[in-house]
Amino acid sequence: MPEGPELHLASRFVNKMCDGVVFTGQVRKSDVSKSPDVPFTCEAYRITATSRGKEVKLTLTPMKSDDPKQRIKSGQADTPMDIVFRFGMSGYFRFTTEDELPKHAHLRFYSKEKPCRVLSYVDARRFGSWQPNGTWQPDRGPCIMFEYKSFRENVMLHLTDRAFDRPICEVLLNQKYFNGIGNYLRAEILFRLNIPPFVPARTVLEGLESEDLCDNEKPVKNELKDTKTKEKTVKEETADLLRLCHSVPLEVVNLGGKGYDPEKADYSAFEAWLQCYYVDGMKSVRDHNGRTMWFKGDPGPMMPKVLKSPKAKKRAKKEDDHDYTDKKKVAKSRSVSTTKKKVVKQEAVTKTPKKEKDVHPKEAGSKRRKPEKAWREVNSPQHERSTARRRKSSSAEQAASTGPQRRSARTK
Repeated sequence: MPEGPELHLASRFVNKMCDGVVFTGQVRKSDVSKSPDVPFTCEAYRITATSRGKEVKLTLTPMKSDDPKQRIKSGQADTPMDIVFRFGMSGYFRFTTEDELPKHAHLRFYSKEKPCRVLSYVDARRFGSWQPNGTWQPDRGPCIMFEYKSFRENVMLHLTDRAFDRPICEVLLNQKYFNGIGNYLRAEILFRLNIPPFVPARTVLEGLESEDLCDNEKPVKNELKDTKTKEKTVKEETADLLRLCHSVPLEVVNLGGKGYDPEKADYSAFEAWLQCYYVDGMKSVRDHNGRTMWFKGDPGPMMPKVLKSPKAKKRAKKEDDHDYTDKKKVAKSRSVSTTKKKVVKQEAVTKTPKKEKDVHPKEAGSKRRKPEKAWREVNSPQHERSTARRRKSSSAEQAASTGPQRRSARTK
């Protein structure tokens, strides 16, 4: 997300590329953009840019003709117009030929030359916005980089506000007091001062002065004589959070165009400058606003409680599926081997019961079917004849077996 240094570098980019270029015609907006139309049409005008915190202002200035008799045509602008931009998550400026117009160019300014060149505001995610005839937002505080004195006084005068009850990492994103600080800057500033991100902001700031006594950048060693006070003062000087909110963004600006270079998109110098944000070995956690905070060491007592949610579970599964570290591989192999052993044991135990289970239903079914078959056989005439024959044969056998016994009994 573009922060204060990126928006300042964007204003420098516009001033550099548009220096001496004359623009003409109507300012055109893309059909998909929901930002307002820019009611500005002029035969010849120039563009300049300035920045303040997380805002950039383009000034369209009509060029006056050398001929005093020439009148301005109806519908043509004769006064300057300011357009204030807020870049959102992915906004930036490009200056290209008309044939090389970027895909997501949502506001375009056309030059008067041939072949025509175009200054475009590009925003792929469309979270940014612009305001014609706009001014700096009144709710935003002074710029951390170029209004340092006013910025520092504004923070120290409002330390009693409820906003400073929150963790310092969340207060640093409050543009009412820290206009220009964003996600990567807060991580880098707190990391350099070794301040836990989730400590109360007021406790970090209340010991500071409204005026920066070391603003002249004199070394602390020359001002102190006693070693004890020297150590103490050095500690206080290095722990001045407001000073680093001013100096760290300027370091990004001083990287040159490499911090903001939409033409070449070379961010190697910026990535090498980062010490904490998205750096290997650092920790990360979401703050109370859902923004990812990068830090090292203890997070602080105000760290949000980890809440279980369906989204978090899905993320955990994805992380498990895509974690190819050695530890994860060993754990997975162990779990797979144990599950395989369990499956083998269960199969060995349950093989015979499965067969019995398969047999029992058949036997039960056959037993249930037998009475029906017997009932049918009893009711059939063939069954009646066979039973009659069986009765006769059985009676004859009984008579044969009992006859000699009776005779023997009589003889006796």
